[in-house]
Amino acid sequence: MRVLYFGTYERHYPRNAQVVSCLRRAGVDVVEHHVALWEATRHKFRLGARQAARLALAQIRLLRAPRFDFDLLVVGYPGHFDIARARRVARGRPVVFNPLVSLADTVVDDRQLVAARSMKASALDRIDRRAFQGADLVVADTDAHASFFAGRFGLQPERLAVCFVGADDALFTPGNGTREPFGALFVGKLIPLHGLETIIAAARLVPEIPFRIVGSGQLEGALHSVPTNVRWEPWIDYERLPDAYRSAGCALGVFGTSAKAGRVIPNKAFQALATSTPLVTGDTPGARELVTDGSDALLVPVGDAAALAAAVRRLAGDRHLAGEIGARGRQTYERRASEEILGQRWRRLLEELLERVERVG
Repeated sequence: MRVLYFGTYERHYPRNAQVVSCLRRAGVDVVEHHVALWEATRHKFRLGARQAARLALAQIRLLRAPRFDFDLLVVGYPGHFDIARARRVARGRPVVFNPLVSLADTVVDDRQLVAARSMKASALDRIDRRAFQGADLVVADTDAHASFFAGRFGLQPERLAVCFVGADDALFTPGNGTREPFGALFVGKLIPLHGLETIIAAARLVPEIPFRIVGSGQLEGALHSVPTNVRWEPWIDYERLPDAYRSAGCALGVFGTSAKAGRVIPNKAFQALATSTPLVTGDTPGARELVTDGSDALLVPVGDAAALAAAVRRLAGDRHLAGEIGARGRQTYERRASEEILGQRWRRLLEELLERVERVG
């Protein structure tokens, strides 16, 4: 089977890199037709005149796809603007959409960067609908997200599938060193979904425990006034992330209170599990699809700084428990989210789609 991975997607964004890597590991021949657009854009989907012009040029370049044979086409994230071009390039072959998110849900509902009843919000919703309804198969990252996509865009069950995000198996491996001194690590974009305010408030309640926050974004202004036990780093090289996890006492996931926060399992959660780092994250429908409280992670009510502080203090005071949770987290990763497991899942989804198209055709 040959797959064309297509679009203006961020080539090195974990969701895209993982899908390509997993498919190749599963024996699928993956070729890419990529037009760079979003890599140098700090705030995606906030299109000014210059960015809109770059997008229009990118769409023209997408039509110049190499003329090689392929069985189906996968549009990577963010590919919401690329579906129409994908259908033209596919020439009747199946088109799969790997959206990760809804634009309107992200920009309007979650980050609140655009007013809900504005013309911009309506435009984003139209772009979403055309993208989701224009694909033969939409692959969501969680069951909760798939249910949301189905309801919002009127997708039938046969046009939806689910495959976790995972992590880079070659990089994110368990370490042999000690996690001393114990500290809590957060890695990610500083956006409302992650609950940065809750993390900072929790840090104030456990001044004896260091908190390391790595990332930048919409809410970074909140980090200009933090307790002395919080250290902020706007950036760390991707290749250094595994060592950051392996030296941390625990890793922090998502604690935002938005509807979207309840549906996602972020990259950082899989990276923590892969490195045997005890994971503390919000008790959400999305998280419960992967982990179990007290077994392979600690789950706390979202938006609850006191509960988060208590969970971090519990792990810091019981290193045996922390070690057990980290080890079981790694087992969960190997069983449900490793590249081998996800590669088999992706290949099966694509094979089933091809078989369905052949039966109908």
